[in-house]
Amino acid sequence: MVASQLFSADDRKAISAAVAEAEKKTAAEIVPVVATMSDRYERAEDVVGLGVAATAVAAVWTMFQGVKDGADWDAAPDLTIHVVSLLALFAAGWVVGILLAKMIPPLKRLVVSRRTSIARVLVAAHHAFDSLHVKHTKAATGVVIYVSLFERRVCVWADRSISEKVPESEWKDACATLTHALKEGKPREGFVAAIQKLGDVLAKPFPIQPKDVDELSNELRVLD
Repeated sequence: MVASQLFSADDRKAISAAVAEAEKKTAAEIVPVVATMSDRYERAEDVVGLGVAATAVAAVWTMFQGVKDGADWDAAPDLTIHVVSLLALFAAGWVVGILLAKMIPPLKRLVVSRRTSIARVLVAAHHAFDSLHVKHTKAATGVVIYVSLFERRVCVWADRSISEKVPESEWKDACATLTHALKEGKPREGFVAAIQKLGDVLAKPFPIQPKDVDELSNELRVLD
């Protein structure tokens, strides 16, 4: 699923409104982000390609390989399929496997370890925090709630002043709510509920201040 295709215009308005409502209670800046995937996983594509290539060679060898007599009685027996042909088949299988992995994400996901996917999501969430200028709020109170569709993972990346006062465990409820909603095919409702929970968590240590300025846009950031 491509991130930009998952949310309609009304969905985005609802998520933006949820951020605005949550920020009425807190001085923190909440930034919702959804990404199609957090990494290209080129090594995983190579692994799928290798698997397809090896399977193709093994299948052809099993079904068609044999020994044929020489052209005359002095010639030694010869293989039906030569090494050059097998190497060409292997190369073609590898290319086909890579293309299949690109077109069918579940194939690639099968060979990406849980540990690797978690690491890639965390790196991508940090990059989104930096590239979307969330780290530039005056009081260092930016918070990114980040969803990566390919990895099927949700995480929260908070600025330093928030991390000093709010333990990571406080984000678990919001992440679990959003994860469950995504599994149920309700991304809009999941984001709205998770943002509300973040607002409640942040309201006590970072209450709204007089003349508070909304430094960042409330819109959903979509990274295809």
